[in-house]
Amino acid sequence: MDKTFDEVNRPQHYAGTKIEVIDYIEDKQLGFCLGNVVKYVSRAGRKHSAGIEDKEKEIQDLEKAKWYLERRIKELKENLC
Repeated sequence: MDKTFDEVNRPQHYAGTKIEVIDYIEDKQLGFCLGNVVKYVSRAGRKHSAGIEDKEKEIQDLEKAKWYLERRIKELKENLC
């Protein structure tokens, strides 16, 4: 396995998976909100930032995923009325 990471094209926090997150999002045509849910859940617990504890960063990513999921649910509910 290639251990070289490119923070723009292949960041470390997305490495180690069989499929690229962006490829999955595009293949499933998830759109912006659900695409971000997949992105943040996929990297939760894997991204490290200077000055931020790993658990705090994981919580941030999961909260971001929750925010996008709630926004998508709101969009769907508003369009049903």
